[in-house]
Formats: sequence, C-alpha cells, structure tokens
Amino acid sequence: MYISRMPLNLARFDTKRLVGSPYRMHAAVESSFPPTCVRATEEGRVLWRIDYSETNHSAWLYVVSPSRPDFTHLIEQAGWPTRMEWETKDYSPLLQRLAVGQRWQFRLRANPVRKAASDRVTNSPRKPDEIIGKRLAFVTANQQMEWLVRRAPQNGFTVLQEECGPALRVIQRQKEHFERNGTAVTLATAVFEGQLEVTDAGALRHALCYGIGPAKGFGCGLLTLSPIRNS
Repeated sequence: MYISRMPLNLARFDTKRLVGSPYRMHAAVESSFPPTCVRATEEGRVLWRIDYSETNHSAWLYVVSPSRPDFTHLIEQAGWPTRMEWETKDYSPLLQRLAVGQRWQFRLRANPVRKAASDRVTNSPRKPDEIIGKRLAFVTANQQMEWLVRRAPQNGFTVLQEECGPALRVIQRQKEHFERNGTAVTLATAVFEGQLEVTDAGALRHALCYGIGPAKGFGCGLLTLSPIRNS
C-alpha cells in the first residue's frame, strides 16, 4: 500500500471545479492509475480525501492506494504545472508497527448515516416504505460524533476521553450535491479530528486501507494517523 499527497492550487478555475464535485474528483483520482492497475486488493483499495487549512488557505489531496499513483495530469489541471511535485510513501512501515495500546492523533472525513428502521419524521409526505431501509444522514455534529464513537471498536480503536467528553471534534461539516450518471446524489459529510487508542491492530489496519463508512469513492472514509503532539 502507498500513501500520497499533492497540493491543490485553489486559485485556478479548474481546481475549484474539481473540488466542488466529488464525482469529478473521483474520476481524476481514478485517472492517476493505468487501466491495468487493480483498484482493490486483499491489502486495500483506493481512498482519497481533500484537506483544507483555513490558516493559510491551502488544500491537499491525500490518496491511499494499492499501486503507486501518477499525478502528472492532476498537477497540470489543478496544481502548479511548473513544479511537478507530489509525495508518495510506502505505507507498510506504519501499518506493520501498529500495536494495541498505542495512541495516535487522527483525521477522518466521513459520511455518517443510519439505515432507517422507521419513519421518524411526522407529517412526512413520503410513505413509510419510501424511507424504511434507506440510508439517512446524521445532521448535527453531536449525532455525527456519536456515530464515529459507536463505529470505533469494530475498526480497531476507541476514542480517547477528556474531562469534558471524547477527545474528538468535528472541524468541518458540509452538504454536497452532485449528479452521478444522471442521478442526483447528496452527501452530508463531516471532518473529524481526535485522539484514539489502538484496541485491535488488524482491524485498524483494515480501516486505514479500506476506509470507514459509505461514499468511499467520493472522498469519504480515509482515516489518517499522526503522532500526538504534546501541548
């Protein structure tokens, strides 16, 4: 597995067009691999995420993949063409040294949803059979954080606790609308930052390489780790 990143030039029109459409960005990421490359293996699958920094108004594209990507076309379209630069690293050293009890800082962009068991909306114009069994988004930050805390154990970690609650926060929330093959798609996404403790190294490796939650093809599900900084 490989983990890669490249800067995005937000001053360019084509960049704004790409980042404004998860469907277009999905196609651009897919084009980073030749048609013969396998997109999913026993080790993992292609995942991507865009990270924004309000401090310096920058954006980075992160990609985890079974094959090494080539971002030449993306730099020409959404980067700085005179500086053909991106970073790709072997993900194996990090994956192999994960162990129970380790603590990490993490970031995750996800699409928190629930499968409707009943129609909770009173006076809804829709019939119950149009709702039951469908995926419905969690819309508040608290609901989204509760969703992640519940899913953490099956993904090999627990969210660390602070005096006031989980060491977790939602730093960005967004509703995205786009078309896929003529069908309207809506995503309610949340970017989580927090601290975790490893409870099952194998399950966490799987989460890092296969993602968490739905909409993985549209920039959701990619979990990344970094050392906890002492304040």
